[in-house]
Parts: sequence; C-alpha cells; structure tokens
Amino acid sequence: MTNVTRLFDFPQYQLDKFNLDTAFCTKYGDKWVKTSTKEFIRLTDQFSRGLLNMGVKPNDKIALISTNNRTEWHIADIGVLQTGAVNVPIYPTISEEDYAYILNHSESTYCFVSDKELLDKVSSIRDQVPTLKEIYTFDEIEGARNYKEILESGKNESNQKALEETKEKVKPEDLATIIYTSGTTGRPKGVMLSHHNIVSNVISSEERVPLSHGDSALSFLPICHIFERMVTYLYQYCGISIYFAESIEKISDNLKEVKPEVMTVVPRLLEKVYDKIYAKGAELTGVKKKLFFWAIELGKKFEPYNANGAWYEFQLNIARKLIFSKWQEGLGGNLKILVSGSAALQPTLARVFGAAGMPVMEGYGLTETSPVIAVNDQNNRGWKIGTVGRVMPGIEVKIAEDGEILCKGPNVMMGYFKDKERTAEVMTGDYFHTGDIGEIDSDGFLKITDRKKEMFKTSGGKYVAPQLIENDMKQSRFIEQIMVVGEGEKMPAALIQPNFDFVREWARRHQVQLNGDNNSLVTNQKVIDRIQEEIDMYNERFGKWERIKKFELTPDTWSIDEGHLTPTMKLKRKVIKEKYMDLYNKIYDRS
Repeated sequence: MTNVTRLFDFPQYQLDKFNLDTAFCTKYGDKWVKTSTKEFIRLTDQFSRGLLNMGVKPNDKIALISTNNRTEWHIADIGVLQTGAVNVPIYPTISEEDYAYILNHSESTYCFVSDKELLDKVSSIRDQVPTLKEIYTFDEIEGARNYKEILESGKNESNQKALEETKEKVKPEDLATIIYTSGTTGRPKGVMLSHHNIVSNVISSEERVPLSHGDSALSFLPICHIFERMVTYLYQYCGISIYFAESIEKISDNLKEVKPEVMTVVPRLLEKVYDKIYAKGAELTGVKKKLFFWAIELGKKFEPYNANGAWYEFQLNIARKLIFSKWQEGLGGNLKILVSGSAALQPTLARVFGAAGMPVMEGYGLTETSPVIAVNDQNNRGWKIGTVGRVMPGIEVKIAEDGEILCKGPNVMMGYFKDKERTAEVMTGDYFHTGDIGEIDSDGFLKITDRKKEMFKTSGGKYVAPQLIENDMKQSRFIEQIMVVGEGEKMPAALIQPNFDFVREWARRHQVQLNGDNNSLVTNQKVIDRIQEEIDMYNERFGKWERIKKFELTPDTWSIDEGHLTPTMKLKRKVIKEKYMDLYNKIYDRS
C-alpha cells in the first residue's frame, strides 16, 4: 500500500512498511502486553466481522468510552471504521446527564466502556437512550457483555469478503467520527470529521516529526480528544511503538519502564513536573544547591539554534552534564521531543525544558481542524519559543480585521452534527473562525494572543486579554490556577487557587503558622501579602488598565471532577465565577 486515504489504511500501511513486533503495548497488572502490527490487523478484522454479524451498518454510531488509553480502544476504533460505521468517542469524566445527551444526540446503537465505574454510569441512563441496543466492556466484569464476544463471533471468516466489499465502499470524504467538544459553556457540540480531515492532518504532520522507525511513544492524554487520537495515527504512520500509560498517577513509573523517545503533553503536566523538580532542588544544600539554581537561571535564557553564542553553549553543556541529565533520567532518559497542545505554554517552561535537552514543540489547533493548524518544528529552523510554529503545509491561515485566526484547508470539519445554524456561525465560505486572536510574524510563525470570546471590556472601555495575564502569572510557584475577571467592572481582578503544597512549604521555612485546612491557609494574612508581592511583580509587565488590582484566594483545588476545568484542563470561566460569586462580590464591594 502506498496511499493512505482512510483511517483504517494506517495499520495496513504500517504492516507493509514497518511490520512492528510492538505496535501497541498495554500494561495489565504488572505485565506489559504487546500487540504486533500483524496481530492488530487480525484483531481489527475479527472485530469488524463480529460487528457485521451483529447487523452494524455504514453510518451507524458506536460510542467508545475508556478511563485510560489501551489497545482495546484502538482495536474497536479501526474495527468500527472498517464497517463504515462512525466512532463516537466520549470523555470518561463527564456527568451521567452529558452521557445521556451525547448518546441520544448521536443516536448511538452500541457503547463500549473500559471498566465497571463507567459501566455503572452508562447503565444508570440506559433507559433514557432508546437507540442504545447494548453496552460492552473491555474489562472482564461479571454479568456484563464483553467485547471479546464480538471478537469470538468474528473468528469465523465466512463474511471476510463482505467486509472487504464494505471497506471498499468507504470513501475518504465519508464521516469517520463525531467528537463532542467538552465546551466551557452550554451543551457540547458534535464535531463531524471525515477520514480525509484526519488523514490529511496526519500526513502533513509527518514531516515535522523528528523521529524514526523503532522509536517508542508513551500515550496518556485522553484518546477521546482529537489531539492524542491524531497523534496515535501519526505514530502508526511513522512506525513508532505506542505504549499506554496506566494513569496520570503512574506516569512517572511508566516513563522509567518504557523510556520513550516521544510523548504528547499539556502545559499543566509540564508545570507539575517542573514544580516537583524545583522543589527537590530547593531541598539541596551547599554547592549542589547553587549549581541547581545556576542551571535553572541559565535554562531560562535558552534560545534554539545556538542563538546565545559559544560561551552560553559551553555553560549549557556543563549544566546538562551536571544537572539536566538527572532530569532526563527521571523522565526515562530517552526523550527526544515533547509535543504540547491544548493550552498556551509558558515560554519559561519551553526554555528550561529545551535547555535540559527535552525540547517542547508547541502546536495549535482545535477539534474542528482535526486538530493541527500550526506546530513548531525542530528541523528547518522551525522552532521559535513563544509561538505555536508555522502553519502546516496545505493549510491556509489568515488574520481577520479584528485579529481572529481564520483557517481553511482539508482539515476543516464537515460541520456540527445536526446543527447547521451553529456550523454557519463559525464558517465564512471555506474559512473556519477559530475564536482565537493571533498574529503571524515576519518569519511566518503564528502567535496566539487570546481567546476572542474571553477578551472583555472594563467599564472604562479598555480591553483586557485574560489568558495572556493568566499564563504569565501562573509562572509564580505560589499560584496553581488563576482566572482574571472584570467584564463590565471598573478594574480587572482575579480568583486564585494557590499552590497549596508550595505555600505550606514556604510557610514552614518562614515560620508562618498554618492550621491544617485550606480555609485557614487562604485567609492567612501573611500568605495573602506574599501572593500580593507576586501579583505586583507580574503586574509590571502589563499596561495600567490590565493590572490585577484585587484578588481573592479559593480554598478548593480546581479540578475536572469538581467542574472547574474541562477535560483538556481549560478554565470553565462561567462555572468558576458562579462557584465563587461570594468572593467575586467581595472583590467589587457588593454585599
């Protein structure tokens, strides 16, 4: 096979070109279980034949929900697509109400879940979804139908010819998947992506991957999100073995076991990794401590392509041998590249990880664009820190008069499922309105400055771009999360979730007495005064109308489960404001 035009062509392409012993690898208990390319194709064909035996037809909608990434999900994905049916991946962390909405709206006929917790959640709303015929599980659960029943049914190859005929009828422009965006407000929208949408994005991304056949990847970002899903197709296309992390809690152990060359990340993960490394460095003493912080300060000045000159590179080589090599060991020792998406990456983090020899290639895109619009590229002098890289080949970007990024290309979605009105709102001809504000510099690098919908105007008529301020202030080790507020108000202000662990450590070192709970911490005047110092320092970087004049600390840890964050770790601004309306009113002196 030379041409990949549909998503289920990727495994066959990999077989013809690479034929990996380890195409996928999942850990069950203490054992990593690998699946070769050949075995994967055998299983996907079996699964497709089993689905055909069940009466699955082209354009049927089949939902997949998994708590963690695993080989079974990918067998089901390709197995579904080969029948001409449509994969509807769903986030595992959403509410039962959202499950009912998505399963109903998509008219899903079957649902596959990974474990008992998800089985219980979906079962609880099953009677609200008249189209749903059956729920299958990946784990063996007593009393539940298991996906292996479908594999068993498909062992009989008598309908292989029917499968081949069905596959042949699937066209590149056919609908492959409906991905429901998590959304920060309102009901999720079902983004319709064709085989061609995603395949085109994979193939144009391939030239920016500095990896080779035989490398391995650790996959842990949610596979239901288009970012990780597109990247797993890209790994298959490049002959890279995919290992699935057990969970976010075990990612550190899995990195040391797998020793991957590549991993996708979100900025929040890098922030946490950096905070842990920094905390360990702070515990050092004497010369070791001085060397550690010398290396950090050196790292903060890093520029790609030896731009800082020979003396800087000489010092950097010393720092890499003495300090940064230990960082690399902690992350497996082999990482060549980290690819970051989903949210803005702090330039300081990009510099420090680049200095440490683990370059972070920041990219940009949306579910509606399959997803990548632009990404940094270590080769071809295509890496510029503080930008999201150059626009991908075959994709056109223009900046509207109001600064909004518009995108046109084969990656742009087919539209929102059953929602022509909302589709029309975001399309002008072939151009998709991203809702992001940005600019393209003289070297062709795209820079995102804010979300159009999140910019607000104070009562004085001044525009404020909250993401820009938030991203800067989150560099403070005292601040875990921050949301800038002030639409229609006299001044910008902020709701802040402190970094509770770091604040407690700071309090211990400075003999500040804190009681056990977070409520006492966020009301402690010495803590408030210290965070005020951080705010004052970062405020200096902004215009007077943008500066945070007041803030309040929240006692809760902002999380996906508690509704503060979307599954891709974006702030749910409306929810956060409603949760802390008392603090908001206090800021603006309302009783």
